[in-house]
Amino acid sequence: MSTTQILIAGFGGQGVLFAGKLLAYKGLLADKQVSWLPSYGPEMRGGTANCSVIISDEPVGSPIVSKPDCLVAMNLPSLRKYEHDVVPGGIILVDSTLVEEKVDRDDVTTYYVPATSLANEAGFSTLANMILMGKLMQVSDCITYDGIEDAVKKVVPAKKANLIDINIQAIKTGYDFE
Repeated sequence: MSTTQILIAGFGGQGVLFAGKLLAYKGLLADKQVSWLPSYGPEMRGGTANCSVIISDEPVGSPIVSKPDCLVAMNLPSLRKYEHDVVPGGIILVDSTLVEEKVDRDDVTTYYVPATSLANEAGFSTLANMILMGKLMQVSDCITYDGIEDAVKKVVPAKKANLIDINIQAIKTGYDFE
């Protein structure tokens, strides 16, 4: 049985919940059992936001992620808050454009991805979240990059269909980042 617990955290407006929804749909399309639990503070933009995603071969008993296998920290407060909750042997992805501090653990694998800078340079400044999802697909076996177009089409609303290709480009940018 394979179960992966993922926590994505950052400020409201960074696309934390959207990123989690993408992972959940990607899991569903792979015939996995999934749970997606968004959480955000009282401010929609600028407040705290996090999203718990569980992708499993078995039914998910609880949507709560207290010991994530993977943490995606999009800002410093999120890294500080959740870094020590990641299981030993887990993965931490950090947006190194916004977080200059280093992870204070040697029992996890950490990837520093300048996602915000990469997004700005590529012309999709609001898609640092998708760059980090691409990197997660590269370094974790919980979801694959194959078939990402189908998942993106599920989460991008029909009225914003013009953003499907740019989201896929952002995911590919993260997937290809070394």
